[in-house]
Amino acid sequence: MAAPVVDAGYLKEIDKARRELRALIASKNCAPIMLRLAWHDAGTYDVTTKTGGPNGSIRHEEEYMHGANAGLKIALEFCETIKAKHPKITYADLYQLAGVVAVEVTGGPSIDFVPGRRDSSVCPREGRLPDAKKGVSHLRDIFYRMGLTDRDIVALSGGHTLGRAHPERSGFEGPWTKEPLTFDNSYFVGLLEGDKEGLLKLPTDKALLEDAEFLRYVRLYAKDEDAFFKDYADSHKKLSELGFTPRASTAA
Repeated sequence: MAAPVVDAGYLKEIDKARRELRALIASKNCAPIMLRLAWHDAGTYDVTTKTGGPNGSIRHEEEYMHGANAGLKIALEFCETIKAKHPKITYADLYQLAGVVAVEVTGGPSIDFVPGRRDSSVCPREGRLPDAKKGVSHLRDIFYRMGLTDRDIVALSGGHTLGRAHPERSGFEGPWTKEPLTFDNSYFVGLLEGDKEGLLKLPTDKALLEDAEFLRYVRLYAKDEDAFFKDYADSHKKLSELGFTPRASTAA
C-alpha cells in the first residue's frame, strides 16, 4: 500500500487522534494493552528480509490470532473508534501513536513520534515475537533479528512496569509492579529485590539478571529513573520505526 502524504492536513489529524487517544486511554485504563499492541505490530520485523514491523498488519485476523497476540482484539477495537473519526491516518501510524500516548499518559517519557508509515496486508509468520518461557539466548535471537541491541532489550523490558499478565492470554498471571498503571522504574527495582508474593517475574524477566551485559543496565535503571526514561524513549522510537524511513513533511 502507498505511504500516506504527510502534509499539514495529515499532521492535524494526528494531533486530533493523539488528544482522543489520551482521553480514551485515561477513561478505559487501557494503556498496557495499547502499548502491547504497538509493540506486537512492530516486533515482527526482520532486518535481513525487511519484512514485518510496524505496518498495521496485526489488524488482520491471520495475525491477531497468533498465540502471542491473544487478547489484542480489545486494543484493535479501541483503535477502530479513533480510526473511524480519522480515516486518513494509517493503521500503522495509529497503533504506534497509541503506544506512545500510553507511555505518556501513565507518567512515562515523551517519545518522538514521526508519522508516515504505510499499511500492509501481508502478515508475518507466527513465532517472531518473544516467548516469555525462554531465556537469554532467545531474547537476543528475537531482538537482534529486529536490528536492536542489548540496551534496547533491557530498556524495552522495562515496559512491563505497566499492566499484568492474564492466564487466558499468556498462561501467566499477575502484575509486575505494585502500580501497574504507572510508568516508572519500579520493574527494575523489583527485579533486583527478588521474588515477592503477588508480583510476577517471567523467565524472560529473570533472564535479565543472568547475563552480565543485561544486568549492567538493570542496575543502572533501578538506580537512575532518568537514565531509564531516556533510554526507553530512544529504544521505543527505534522499535516503532523498524523498516520505516520517515519522509520529509510537506506541511506548510
